[in-house]
Amino acid sequence: MDFTPSEEQRAVRELGARIFADLATHERLRAAGTGTDPELWKALCAAGLPAAVEETGLLGLVLLLEEQGRVTAQVPLAATCAYGILAVARLGTGEQRARLLPGLRDGTTVVTGAFPAPGTVTARVDRSDGGPDGGPGGGPDGGPGGGACGRPDGLLDGTVPWVPWLLDATHVLVPDRENALWLVRTEDAARTEPVALTAPWSAGRLVLDGTPGERLGDGDAHADVLAVARTAFAGLQAGVCAGALARAVAHTSVREQFGRPLATRQAVQLRAADSYMDTEAIRVTAYEAAWRFDRGLGAGGAALTAAWWASEAGKRVVHTGQHLHGGMGADLDHPVHRHFLWGRQLDAYLGSGAELLAELGDLLAEGEPS
Repeated sequence: MDFTPSEEQRAVRELGARIFADLATHERLRAAGTGTDPELWKALCAAGLPAAVEETGLLGLVLLLEEQGRVTAQVPLAATCAYGILAVARLGTGEQRARLLPGLRDGTTVVTGAFPAPGTVTARVDRSDGGPDGGPGGGPDGGPGGGACGRPDGLLDGTVPWVPWLLDATHVLVPDRENALWLVRTEDAARTEPVALTAPWSAGRLVLDGTPGERLGDGDAHADVLAVARTAFAGLQAGVCAGALARAVAHTSVREQFGRPLATRQAVQLRAADSYMDTEAIRVTAYEAAWRFDRGLGAGGAALTAAWWASEAGKRVVHTGQHLHGGMGADLDHPVHRHFLWGRQLDAYLGSGAELLAELGDLLAEGEPS
């Protein structure tokens, strides 16, 4: 395995880092509240960074999300790329790609995902004029069609307790009880209700009641998108942890106690060293999962491994980052507190370590490629 970024991937990461450094300042983050920073989102899309993910792949997205995580920038980049651009580009029909990708590239279409949502949504499918397998009517190139271009492929019922960035999204990708994927316009949902989270994301509760949706992909599409999302959000967590650790190192290098910088204390050094190793473990497992996915290798187990490290090690790192700031770490307005909140929210979103290990064990027991 070689995780060395390509020239294109390095260029995307460096450009993203410059834009985030210029626009994702502490003052702007405070002003953004729980919503998307529209100027930052516009700048990212004008620079072609979301669109570039089609070429740079999942590894390119992970590199970009690391830079976002370092400054906890308030944009739905992970969600709209994992559940939107990469999902539509990989799983969509020719008609779906032509209709949806332009808006995803320029930022006017924002997609999030109702993941995980096991057993909460049911789909009623009209099979009266389906194809040979009795499925929904086909699109121009034989794949699932309908949706915004005509009769919906199905009607969805159910409630997803919370969906990240839902209030900023134009579409949401929803898995049903059978793990089929449905693309739903948020304006068609019965209700989208604000939900308060640990991190300042504009999350919401998604209520579907006969809501029209169009199918996206078939077969293993659910597993495909889930692996992408876990890897992407693990990459985001790597950046969040790196940012928290960098702030802690900077603080302890200048903060003195009994005439010596805190960074000279062995206990502080050990805590920082453990956090560095945890952060590197999150990063390298996310890189491996992305590398395997981009090469068409089995990535389900690698994505679960990255998610486990991001969940278990991530919360250790952000706790350490806050702790090493001493009393300042308890200040809710301090920049390191945002890293703490983001790290804990990503931990909750990716799932507990025990759940992820149980799923990984089942996957290995079934003999599926890791």
